[in-house]
Amino acid sequence: MLIANPGQKKAEPKAVDLHVGHRIRMRRVWMSMSQTTLAEQIGVTFQQVQKYEKGINRVGASRLQQIADALDVPPSYFFEEVPGADTNGFDRRAVQSQLQPEIIDFASSDEGLALIKAFSRIGDASVRSWAIGLLKAVADRDG
Repeated sequence: MLIANPGQKKAEPKAVDLHVGHRIRMRRVWMSMSQTTLAEQIGVTFQQVQKYEKGINRVGASRLQQIADALDVPPSYFFEEVPGADTNGFDRRAVQSQLQPEIIDFASSDEGLALIKAFSRIGDASVRSWAIGLLKAVADRDG
């Protein structure tokens, strides 16, 4: 019988697990899908989806394929812009470092995703320009 070592710290999630979980959450929210709905589609509990999204539990290959199918993306979507990944001599860290962490954090927040989703549905360029002007004016007034 195995006995847990009470003095042993629980391992922190790996960066890639956090990234994959973050991408799962971002896509799920973008699609206006609840954790429960995703969980039902892939045959797990919503708590398990929470653990995947937080990077607490790693996502196996077959489960990642199920998630990709449910979220209508290829499995490679979850590995796009993985910090530190080097593919074909192209260092993605150079591209990633060009984006400020605040922008990445905002774009993946509930508010950021809602704003991006709404803004992307505006087809008229003049309306988009007006919306940007409005947001800048509000920000200048508050800031």
